[in-house]
Amino acid sequence: MLALSRKIGESIIIGNDIELTILEVKGDQVKVGISAPKSVPVYRKEIYLQIQESNKEAAKSEITVEGLKNLFHK
Repeated sequence: MLALSRKIGESIIIGNDIELTILEVKGDQVKVGISAPKSVPVYRKEIYLQIQESNKEAAKSEITVEGLKNLFHK
């Protein structure tokens, strides 16, 4: 892991098109602004992990022809 120190208003560039800017520091919280192309998904880690878990559960589901017929006829 790379650890960098930044002050309010300073930024970090990732690749050619992602910019992280420190917007505010209050106590133990830091507000970060993220500029990224719309094609790059940006999630809080806990939300990302929930999405991954949901995808794993969905992949375990057994799909049947009858189930697909019921899905498309509703």
